[in-house]
Amino acid sequence: MVDPQVRVLHSSSEMTVLQAQLGEWDNLNHLLVCNHSSKALLVDPFSGRFWFDVAAARDIEISVAALTHSHWDHTKGVEELMELSPSTRIFVHALEELRGWNGPDTDRWDHPPLTSVPLEVGELTFEVHCTPGHPPGHVTLIGHGMIVSGDCMFLGRCGRTDLFGGDMHAMWESLMHLNLRLSQLSDDWLVLPGHQYALDDGSNPTHTTVRELLASNPAVARQ
Repeated sequence: MVDPQVRVLHSSSEMTVLQAQLGEWDNLNHLLVCNHSSKALLVDPFSGRFWFDVAAARDIEISVAALTHSHWDHTKGVEELMELSPSTRIFVHALEELRGWNGPDTDRWDHPPLTSVPLEVGELTFEVHCTPGHPPGHVTLIGHGMIVSGDCMFLGRCGRTDLFGGDMHAMWESLMHLNLRLSQLSDDWLVLPGHQYALDDGSNPTHTTVRELLASNPAVARQ
């Protein structure tokens, strides 16, 4: 059965990317599936049951769930997912402890801000960049034609810095770090934000290309 909430953003022999907008905060969730192993990376589960059912219907194993940060609307489904899929590893950055995060999770990154470490999911490998500013332990995932930017970088602006743990200067540094990294990628890579927010022109896309983002998002645009 095809769930109308789930969009296929990308499909190739290597990887399939599923997206769904869940909840009243316009959260965008992403499931990145290694087609060779049927193992998947789930980013910011708003609902554990929703994604468990989506994966089960497609005979997919959610082997890793990555939290871009620990705000409630990005971690709401973690406990339920862990109950339904005990083998799923839950990753979060240790710097989220600075804003009071104490789990649940199974693994914590501890690399410094503006650096990256690899994350392997099946035969896929993603760069996990520590991009603080929205909170102290925010991460951005990059790999295989995708940038999953969470609440650091939306399609038309950056994330807010006035919540507990936010830092305007850290956000600026993170955006400059991402500007440099994205400038090294192909222009047709897709940027997948953590929320579906309308742009100034009235459009309300759920993703964009690196080309469009660097040309039109004033928070990270090419100078």
